[in-house]
Amino acid sequence: MLKFSYRLLLLQRSNFISSFVRDLICLKIIVCLSAMPKAIVMNEKVTFIFGVPVPSDNRLFLAIVVFHIILGLICVISGLVAMLSQKTKKNHALAGKTYYWAMTVLFITVVITSLMRWPYNTHLFIVGTCAYTFTFVGQRLARKHKPNWTRLHTVCMGLSYVLLLTGFYVDNGQHLPFWKQFPQIFFWFFPAAIGLPIIIYVCYNHPLNRRRVNKT
Repeated sequence: MLKFSYRLLLLQRSNFISSFVRDLICLKIIVCLSAMPKAIVMNEKVTFIFGVPVPSDNRLFLAIVVFHIILGLICVISGLVAMLSQKTKKNHALAGKTYYWAMTVLFITVVITSLMRWPYNTHLFIVGTCAYTFTFVGQRLARKHKPNWTRLHTVCMGLSYVLLLTGFYVDNGQHLPFWKQFPQIFFWFFPAAIGLPIIIYVCYNHPLNRRRVNKT
């Protein structure tokens, strides 16, 4: 009976993650379609920041963009450290807190820059909102420690990181030396194609996730 219940629980978790993947793909298609208006040629001056063209010469906007870039780098590095460090050690908790607060301020800059260039950055606003939502939920799960929270935490923080990279590549991929050879649609699905299999693997194979399931 216990073995049957365990298999049933695994099946439920599998369906949960499968629905997450399906919904994320649908969301990417919708957001990708919403980005089409950006293709309209705009009569704006272009400023280059770190070799990447920014369609604005507004000093306030450019200052926020530079701050946004710095925050993005902090998120990428701290997120990577959190993923690779041992989950029960202080390094993981410290990196996770850094990622959470950097993502919080990063999301604020996304909102500000999106409003300043509305509606041309609508797709980035949607991606940023989804990324921060997963970050917020994942952080709450880590604080409350509800049953099987580690697996849900893995899914939320993993999807947050995937969307973080998606926003970066969609906005900058075609201006980067190696990545500019790929079509724009590639950048919408490339981070997910790499990240989703890793998330699923960690959900079922990381010792901490397996331990939580076995305890139930």
